[in-house]
Formats: sequence, C-alpha cells, structure tokens
Amino acid sequence: MTILKNIHSTAEDYQQLTEFYAAYKDEWFSSINLSLKQWFSANMSAPLGALLDLLQENVNDVAFDDIDQNIKVILQKNQFLTHFGYPAQRDNHTTTISYQKIKPEDSRYFHYYVQTQLFGRPELPVMSDGLRRKMTEAVFELFVNAQIHSKTTHIYTCGQFFPKKGEIEFCIVDTGIGIQGSIRSRFKRDLPPIAAILWAVQDRNTTKISVSGGIGLALLHEFVQKNKGSIQIVSGQGFYQYDESGTQTQLLTAPFTGTIVNVRFRTNDTNNYALASEAEDDDLF
Repeated sequence: MTILKNIHSTAEDYQQLTEFYAAYKDEWFSSINLSLKQWFSANMSAPLGALLDLLQENVNDVAFDDIDQNIKVILQKNQFLTHFGYPAQRDNHTTTISYQKIKPEDSRYFHYYVQTQLFGRPELPVMSDGLRRKMTEAVFELFVNAQIHSKTTHIYTCGQFFPKKGEIEFCIVDTGIGIQGSIRSRFKRDLPPIAAILWAVQDRNTTKISVSGGIGLALLHEFVQKNKGSIQIVSGQGFYQYDESGTQTQLLTAPFTGTIVNVRFRTNDTNNYALASEAEDDDLF
C-alpha cells in the first residue's frame, strides 16, 4: 500500500504523486491500494485523478484503503471520491470547486464550469469586466492547449476556496505529450524539461498552427504577479513556480505524464488594475 502524506502543492508533493505513479505504471491486472494521511489539498485531486485513470487503463484495480476523516469529507464534498465508490457530501459552505473529468471536445461545458465555479465567485478580487473576461480566456486557453495537443482522454480540473487565508486554488491537468512533446512536435526542437516550461510562459509563445493564442500562461503569470498569487507548472520532470518570492524551478525524480497548471489567487485583493494584455481583443470564443 502507498501512503500519500501531507499533500499540499509543493514540488515535493507533486513528486510524491509522480513517484507513486512511477512505482505502478508498468503493472497490469494488479490491486493498487492507496492511503491519504494528515492533509490532502483538494485541488490536488486533479493530478491524482489523472494518474489513477492511467493506472486503471492497465486494468488495475485502484482502491483507497485508509483515508483520514478530514480528508475524506472534503474529497466527498468536491466529488472526487464519488469516482471510487464513496457517496457525495453536500458542501454547505460552498468552498469547493468540484472535481471534473472533462472530455476534450466538451469545451462549452468547460467554459461554463470556469465561469460559474471559478470566475463567477463573489470572493474573487475586484476586477473590471474586461479583466475578468481576459482571465476566463487565459484559463480557457489552457483547456484549448490540452484539447489541441495532448491526445488525452480527459482533462481534469479541481479547486478549493480558503476563506480564512483569502485564497482560491485551481488546477487543470492533462495526460498528454507535455510541453516538451508539444515543442518537439511543432518545432523539431528538444528542450530540457525546465527550459520548455520557461519558453511556454513567455508572452505569445505557442505551438498552435494558424490559431490565435499564446497568451494564456503569460496572462496568468502577469495576473498572479500583480495579485501576489502564484502559478505552478509541472510537465515531464520539470517543476516551475512563480510567486511573490520569485521563480523556483526543480527537476522531479519521476516525470508527470502530461501537464499540470495550478494557480492561486488572493481573494482579498481589492485593486481594480488592468493588465498589459487586457487592452488586446483576441477573442477565443
């Protein structure tokens, strides 16, 4: 049995998930038992769910043997555990952003989900209508990137609102070829994992062909900089984080199959500022 212990959203926590997957990825027709102890951040349901689906594709039986009660309650409220036989629990405090497995072709549903569960929340920072629209577009472009490039069966999303800390975390995950693979496919260039991520966060860098885009990660990066939030990207063995302390990169000991983007917004930010990219009108819808 594997124990995932005290999972927040740090490089070490992502590494716990990738090392768990690496230990079982070549198993077929096996029983894989998992335990969640101490803490498990609800937004991390997205990468964990993606990895568990990959293991189940090998006809493995995945089961949770032991889950601490406080973790179980939140993962029932965000509907993650309903995929593993647990009943859902009502979220009376409306702090969860539900766990979703969305098919790549269901872009309209993802747009609705982002508008209602993320950018439609009253706890978000005060933003102009134009900025709110651009932020929605930036997150939607993450979906479009996965939709176009990843060849993934599903795109996984989840989040959580932390009222006491005044923060929202939101995570979007695919199990495709990753940022390195996208660059290799589009430009025939082999970049190291961290270099590939650094390329992707630059404004207007994109692997799309004859499609508008390239603003998603750059706009999110600019917003969290002004908001004093954070953005994390995990792809292959690369880990990247930007927050008010600066940029952190790290090579993970085991790769993530696909790409994770996790963002944290401060909800107690009352500045009604504009972003450089907000003046542009590059409609994705």
